[in-house]
Amino acid sequence: MSNLDDFARQKYLNLETFRRSGESMKTPVWFVQDGETIYVRTVANSGKVKRIRNSGRVNITPCKMDGLPTGNWIPADAREITDALIAKKVDRLLDKKYGLMKKVLALSAARQGRKDTIIEITVIK
Repeated sequence: MSNLDDFARQKYLNLETFRRSGESMKTPVWFVQDGETIYVRTVANSGKVKRIRNSGRVNITPCKMDGLPTGNWIPADAREITDALIAKKVDRLLDKKYGLMKKVLALSAARQGRKDTIIEITVIK
């Protein structure tokens, strides 16, 4: 059984990142899973992305929309991905998983001129 089995039918994961001071910051996010890899699309200049750029050490757990964990925290590594092919694949997976809601939010983000990025998360074995 994989550490990621708990994520299979979940809509949200809680992503715990760390400030330079070591303080933990937890954020519920949409995600998609492709094999043993999890991807998150998020605002490129968000705090969580800045923290991941500083240190890729993160913890993840499945959660409810409000961030309430529904599983165990798992240590993982996260990094920003700039590969356009991976970004397209992640968008297709997000469209399939979240449907109309994803399309509406993407349209709103485009109108605001928001720049997104992809975060790739792999569980530490």
